Amino acid sequence: MLDLFLERRTSTNCAGVSRRDFLRVGALTACGLSLPQTLQLEAQANAPKGKSAKRSVILVYLGGGMSHHDTFDPKPDATPEVRGNYATIDTCVSGLRISEKLPLMAQVMDKVALVRSGAHNNDHHETATNWVLSGRFGSAFGDYPAMGAVVAHETGFSGKLPPYVSVPRNPSFTWELGKSAYLGGRYESFKAGDPNEANYKVQDLAPAEAMSAKRVERRETLLGAVDSLARRVEGNDQIKTYDEFHQRAAAMILSSEARTAFAIEQESDRTRDRYGRTTFGQSCLLARRLTERGVRFVTINFGGWDHHAKIWDGLNGKLPDFDRATSSLVTDLHERGLLDNTLLVVMGEFGRTPKINKDVGRDHWGPAASLLFAGAGVKGGLVLGSTDKDGAYVTRRPVSPADVCYTVFDVLGIDPRKMLQAPDGRPQEILDKGETVKELF
Repeated sequence: MLDLFLERRTSTNCAGVSRRDFLRVGALTACGLSLPQTLQLEAQANAPKGKSAKRSVILVYLGGGMSHHDTFDPKPDATPEVRGNYATIDTCVSGLRISEKLPLMAQVMDKVALVRSGAHNNDHHETATNWVLSGRFGSAFGDYPAMGAVVAHETGFSGKLPPYVSVPRNPSFTWELGKSAYLGGRYESFKAGDPNEANYKVQDLAPAEAMSAKRVERRETLLGAVDSLARRVEGNDQIKTYDEFHQRAAAMILSSEARTAFAIEQESDRTRDRYGRTTFGQSCLLARRLTERGVRFVTINFGGWDHHAKIWDGLNGKLPDFDRATSSLVTDLHERGLLDNTLLVVMGEFGRTPKINKDVGRDHWGPAASLLFAGAGVKGGLVLGSTDKDGAYVTRRPVSPADVCYTVFDVLGIDPRKMLQAPDGRPQEILDKGETVKELF
């Protein structure tokens, strides 16, 4: 299914969602029941202004929590139970050393800012994930909208692609995380699926089967009857331009632009091999294609970092994939001239404990984590913040979840203090804390 979520209309129910806000675009049998009217919402959206109007964000989300000790904040002089198994290597930035398992990232750190001082005080997967994705602390079930949902709400829908896409899907542990919360269903991400699958296609982006002109005519007749009823029920004042949006709905379903954006098979074998023929590798490549074509926020969900036991076995399997794909994404964005207007953020929900546990693993650790930023004016080669000798606690320039989200919104020209409408009708700030991490720029 293709899920499209557009700008808020001026009239909603108590939950902030009209009955036709959540749109599922399938084959022509289903597309017309909601899409034309929902497209009308686009006309009510305010176009983004200023120098950030064309900027996009790619968020690489490392669900489970990557070990900072074994990647970007190694402690080679610590005791063995803290230091771990990996040696360190030089990078292209003088004086900066990272894990030997990241040789390709070492070559691009001059284009990346490393924050070694990500910090909060929560060690629970769901709660921490919703916190770092929204910038606001709440329950494990997600009380506040994720950054991508806010971006979709504030930038609206333009062209034939959704503003917010997750590849392959939103993060999840026991349930889906990082959702749109009180903003409503139309601002949920479009789940792109696994671009590494053989013959990858976005489900239902095009009609599932060829239809004769007569079948199309019958379906259009049924569609017309349903929408005629909707016009009478909802009032002509809300759909004065109905015919225009109906035409645009059909154009979207048949749009070569929409199909082309997801047509990862159009990339050369050399490019696809460069990123790696894995789900994460091809997800990074697809994210580049989407932002290149105007998608404003892409979340790449790369989970599996919850290494409570046998951490070396786990990292030996995951770090090469991460190293290859992330370094390729940075390089590709740079070579294509996209890095100036694309902010890349790499983070998980927390770091890992300083000491190896009895099962040869590291447990959840909120007080310290490493984050990466690149593009959109970020200073390449910067190392911001630090942790103590064991990598347990931040000793310089802590960066909170609210600070990260505040920075993302600021880059996109979205006011982080803007008031949105909560379900009970009360105004709700996008962020109630935080500040831009100005040292990054």
